[in-house]
Amino acid sequence: MEEYRIELTVNDEKIIGTAKAEESLLKFLRRHGFSEVKCGCEKGECGTCTVILDKKAIKSCITLALRADHKEVWTVKGMEKLELGRKLQESFVNHGAIQCGFCTPGMILTAKDYLDKNPLPNREEIKKAISGNLCRCTGYKKIVDAIYDVAGENHKLGGDIDV
Repeated sequence: MEEYRIELTVNDEKIIGTAKAEESLLKFLRRHGFSEVKCGCEKGECGTCTVILDKKAIKSCITLALRADHKEVWTVKGMEKLELGRKLQESFVNHGAIQCGFCTPGMILTAKDYLDKNPLPNREEIKKAISGNLCRCTGYKKIVDAIYDVAGENHKLGGDIDV
């Protein structure tokens, strides 16, 4: 099977590699050392593999690596470089929303993508936003609380968090 050269930026770091036409972005990222991108169902149903591709949360297990060519990708490790990402990570820890931790990267990236688009959500909107991400520990309340707490800072400030 033929391989194609691709260039992408992952967490502000330029990556150059090759990918087969059918290779998922999940497998490409893990092959290049981004083990924080978790492999769950490989069917796009659990959200564990979520990354942000060009400012949109996507499921990397059902996204071809070739789609990321010349694009920007963020994983949970890159969130420490972004104010909103740091706030979400801290809030997940403070609220005990990490539990076993397997779903946490996907939840944080989904939450970041959602808060970028809707910085002032209510709890029901947050629940709907994370509905494509499964938590094996059924810890959704703590996860929603963590996201709402970050959004609550937004409510106090009266607008967007600078990302």
